[in-house]
Amino acid sequence: MLSVYYAYMVEYRAELILWVLSGTFPLILMGIWAEAATSGRFGLQPTDFIQYFLAVFIVRQLTVVWVVWEFEREVVEGKLSPYLLQPVDPVWRHVFSHVSERFARLPFVFLLLGLFMVLYPEASWWPTPINLALTLAAAGLSFCLRFLMQYTFALLAFWTERASAIEQFWFLIYTFLSGMVAPLEMFPDAVREIVLWTPFPYLIYFPARLLTNQAAQVSQGFLAMVIWLGLCFALNRWLWRQGLKQYSGMGA
Repeated sequence: MLSVYYAYMVEYRAELILWVLSGTFPLILMGIWAEAATSGRFGLQPTDFIQYFLAVFIVRQLTVVWVVWEFEREVVEGKLSPYLLQPVDPVWRHVFSHVSERFARLPFVFLLLGLFMVLYPEASWWPTPINLALTLAAAGLSFCLRFLMQYTFALLAFWTERASAIEQFWFLIYTFLSGMVAPLEMFPDAVREIVLWTPFPYLIYFPARLLTNQAAQVSQGFLAMVIWLGLCFALNRWLWRQGLKQYSGMGA
């Protein structure tokens, strides 16, 4: 499955460039925050913002998910029916599709990173070997958590034809609380303490801080990710069993 979906993704490599460019929002915010930090009122230096948002860009490229739109289409058009007759859970098709897409987009990601390293040589840094290993582990768990959360929303397609609308609303919250728009250090202390109890910081902020060698409470971060994974998995499997009872292959 991995080789098949990789070939499929490479076939649409021109479209891949657009997908990579669509994830450059953190790089735009990088310039805004770096310029604003020159006033010295944020507690972080411009180079800190540049490093942070470059790390956010990398994490976003590794954890982007779109399964809700694919699964919704399969349910609405009845394409899920033949997959249910095969001895493999249909979710694995989406998992391998996402994983193979990561390998296909890596050359474009490295190209963009090289360009920004040339533009901001003063902000260049290298993660320590331990932090690099922890970042890869955290990014892997972040992808699993993001995928599982979105796939759980996708299962609502068994009851509604617009499950993706729920994901789009959820994405607004994810954008602000995950650290994509601003580091959590910019939040008031009380708000930050509340946000850390949600799954959002562990989808982007936590892996990004590991990559920049600035993460604190590493064990607590990984523990929170595992707990949220367990909760989402339990809810996902319950919705799957209930949804199969509801599924009628509308487009078949």
